Amino acid sequence: MKLQTRDVFETMRADLDLVDERVARFGAVDFPIVSELVADIVQAGGKRLRPMILLLAGRAFNGDIDRLVTAAAGVELLHIASLIHDDSIDRAAIRRGKPTLNSRLNSGAVILVGDYLFAQSAMLAAATNINRVVSIFASTLGDICDGQLREMFDAHRLDQKQADYERRIFGKTASLFAGSAEMGATIGEADAASVAAMRRFGENFGMAFQIMDDVLDLRESTLDLGKPSGNDLRQGTVTLPIMRFAAMLSPASPDFRLLENVISGERDAEADVDRLVTMIRDSGAIEESISEAERFVEIAKGCLTLVPDPTTRSMLREIADSALGRIP
Repeated sequence: MKLQTRDVFETMRADLDLVDERVARFGAVDFPIVSELVADIVQAGGKRLRPMILLLAGRAFNGDIDRLVTAAAGVELLHIASLIHDDSIDRAAIRRGKPTLNSRLNSGAVILVGDYLFAQSAMLAAATNINRVVSIFASTLGDICDGQLREMFDAHRLDQKQADYERRIFGKTASLFAGSAEMGATIGEADAASVAAMRRFGENFGMAFQIMDDVLDLRESTLDLGKPSGNDLRQGTVTLPIMRFAAMLSPASPDFRLLENVISGERDAEADVDRLVTMIRDSGAIEESISEAERFVEIAKGCLTLVPDPTTRSMLREIADSALGRIP
């Protein structure tokens, strides 16, 4: 019988609870004015996919559970810190249905809280006492920053290629999934080929995950998350569905000029954004993007042949498929 994602989380619940406890402990901020806000962000959580992948990658081989939990808490804190910095840059007021730090604090304080959590996450990576884990962590942090810089400097530019997009989302999203899988396999004392395969699994899953996130931005309203449908258009962020739609248009057409003007920020009326969202939905660009995400998921699952434990292999395959299950 095929596993369901909920079955995977139930199987791993005890380990994930240990991760949550460690995230809460190391994510605590000793300043009353911000401690409750940070605690809300930490507890809001999400599915803990990055810790899950790290735990499973270690379980697939011979991972020490305490080291795996420590590293998993580190990658989740790294993720949370990056979200805090994201929200500050984007001036987002809501995330996961809760107020962001920058809706309540000045920008300097928000950046310092994010930096504090980055430091705490690094301390957790170091606490594994495995030099290679610390090296992977540092490299991943660099990749995340690179992805964020690329998103910032590529904003409002429609003249981007898919290779530019893929490099950006690797840094922004896929690098942490790749690093999580690599850390888990490293702690599990897997051989070099298996560690490399697990890293490729995480990377390809992360690419699919972000593409589907970009599809979700256009597929349906996300007001419950504080982001209206078409938020990427409003921010001038050129995603794969937007690229595919632009490629269908003549550069001389009124629709292309409208898209160009919205992406550049010259036009920001809600009616213009809503019209573009409708056109993108009707164009086939979303379906093309989903097909690209499916391709990455298949590559990810193909990386699991070296996983010796069939149960863990099945759970990782289900996690890979879950990237596509985010859209009805």
